[in-house]
Amino acid sequence: MQYNVKSTILGFDNISKVELNEIDDLFSTLKSCDEANTSFTVVNPYMLREYSFDVPKDIQELLEINEDSKVVVYNMVIVQDPLDESRINFLAPLIFNQGNGSMAQAVLDSNVHSEFGVAVSLKTFRP
Repeated sequence: MQYNVKSTILGFDNISKVELNEIDDLFSTLKSCDEANTSFTVVNPYMLREYSFDVPKDIQELLEINEDSKVVVYNMVIVQDPLDESRINFLAPLIFNQGNGSMAQAVLDSNVHSEFGVAVSLKTFRP
């Protein structure tokens, strides 16, 4: 599904539209519709850990999120070889409103969410 980017993806100011494609229950790809060679690997955090936060009010307004909205959340992955050395950013979730095809990246307060990190190893969650 394609989404309009309503706020900047950190470090990628020129991306205004992305396409999200599920690979499996854990991994998906997020591909820029603006820049042909720009894509990201993202992960469903709920498949790995307890992950709970309040969507910031400005993001709720930007994405027009209400109690009836179908919202999904992903986190960016920096893929490494071997795969279990890959790093996940839990402090800057990507929030998607499937109802209106919009998305934004939130930046969570590390003081409030000290249990999250910006570079958590995938092997932390694998036996």
